[in-house]
Amino acid sequence: MSQFFNTIEPQIIDDEMLQKAIEEKCPEDLGDIAREESLNVKVVTELQFSFKNILRIDNLWPLENLTKLQLDNNVIEKIEGLESLVHLVWLDLSFNNIEVIEGLDTLVKLQDLSLYSNRISKIEHMDTLQELQIFSIGKNNLTILEDVIYLRRLKSLQTLNLSGNPFCSEEHYRLFVVAHLPSLVYLDFKLVRNSTREAAALKYQDLTKPLEQEEAQVLALQEAEDAKQKKLEYDQAAFVEYLNGSFLFDSLHAEDREAAKLASLPGVGDLLQAYKKEFVLVCGNLYNYGLEEYEKREAEVSKFYKRLHEIMAVNQQESKRIISDFESQNQKRLDELSQAGSGEVAESKQAQGKEGINQLLDALLTLEALVSNDLEELLQDFKRSIDVLASTFTENIQGMFNQCHDLENQHHKKLMEIAMATLRKVEHYELEEDFPADLRRLFKDKNTIVNILNVSHSIRLRKIDKRESDMLCNIYQWQISVTGKAFQTESDRNRACIKKIICFINTLQKELESTMIPEPTE
Repeated sequence: MSQFFNTIEPQIIDDEMLQKAIEEKCPEDLGDIAREESLNVKVVTELQFSFKNILRIDNLWPLENLTKLQLDNNVIEKIEGLESLVHLVWLDLSFNNIEVIEGLDTLVKLQDLSLYSNRISKIEHMDTLQELQIFSIGKNNLTILEDVIYLRRLKSLQTLNLSGNPFCSEEHYRLFVVAHLPSLVYLDFKLVRNSTREAAALKYQDLTKPLEQEEAQVLALQEAEDAKQKKLEYDQAAFVEYLNGSFLFDSLHAEDREAAKLASLPGVGDLLQAYKKEFVLVCGNLYNYGLEEYEKREAEVSKFYKRLHEIMAVNQQESKRIISDFESQNQKRLDELSQAGSGEVAESKQAQGKEGINQLLDALLTLEALVSNDLEELLQDFKRSIDVLASTFTENIQGMFNQCHDLENQHHKKLMEIAMATLRKVEHYELEEDFPADLRRLFKDKNTIVNILNVSHSIRLRKIDKRESDMLCNIYQWQISVTGKAFQTESDRNRACIKKIICFINTLQKELESTMIPEPTE
């Protein structure tokens, strides 16, 4: 293909080429509304750039909803510029000059990928393509048959084309591929028969069984890690991550070396254990309360959007009824207008048509005003509910963190009492001879030990305050975000609706004006 383009200057996908490709996908007979929407890059789902002598992929980032992309029969040397096309399902890069499989990591929805007739020498960098079902990499430079084992990680792969690669001439090539990729249905455009599958499994069982065992272990570890991550994400959404255990308590004492030395003092160990038990109990209450409130918040948001969609469904039905009634009458008027036998009759019919369009405009705008009022009332109720949830959450969280503060203050007071008792023993030389020297240095005078304890106490209080502040900030941000999104959604809907109404009315007026009034015959 590169020879075909030798006399043509290589191209880069620029704004002009992109706009032309979009326009080519837009039928000429679309109405004004549909054409305007089709030319919006946000709604484009398919594009073709075949035989454009493209050297480098670029400027596709605005096409965030693209699902199908043809870049075949060009001179592309590198897979790049596709990162933002996260909804891509079908990608054709066949007949190019690509040497390395790369740049596909974000295309997690890809189901069909063609890299046929390129210069690729290794199958790699496809770990994220877990939805890939069809993969064509025939007619490349693949020489190591064992490289196909890499494709075992693509659990959805059913159709594979490797034909035309150097390793296809190796003995038992087909059996090797089928044995290592048992989920294949088609290989090199041929159905994989059960007899072939059985023969392949028997011949290469000594190679595949260790792979299966290793993969089972990896899968078990991955499932455990995924469950752990899913739980963490749920806890983060509820603002209670790491509160279901001793994590917060342990973090209070982390890296406090001076305070850690005091743990060996008589009575301090028991004091810490009692403190930890009560503190972790409060954290557990925080955690459980946070999860309960999260479920309430999710239910409130779900209820709001369910009601919103119900109102919109009723509105759409009424809009369709109004437009349907108008269109049945309007078509009759247009037919009468085109058949009018005199100028006066035609003008009368045309005036009736204009009046009908104006009445339609009034009806649609009135309906939109009514639904807008209903949604405004719904939004205000929603905001009040969200405000109550947020304020209740804030009040209760503050109360529970006050318990954490009280526990810390009580612990600090008791620890200070033990320290002062130890200091008196130091001053009266009543300590045992085996009392640790590094601990003894902390009790050289009252100011030293008091300062150490107060600084540690202050650090722990700040860490408690920080965790409380994080939760309160999160609930505030959620409150602002969820209500702001709801109001913005309605505002955008209202503007879009009015815009469509005006555009629809304009189209009707143009249709009326363009209706031919026959000249009176002599």
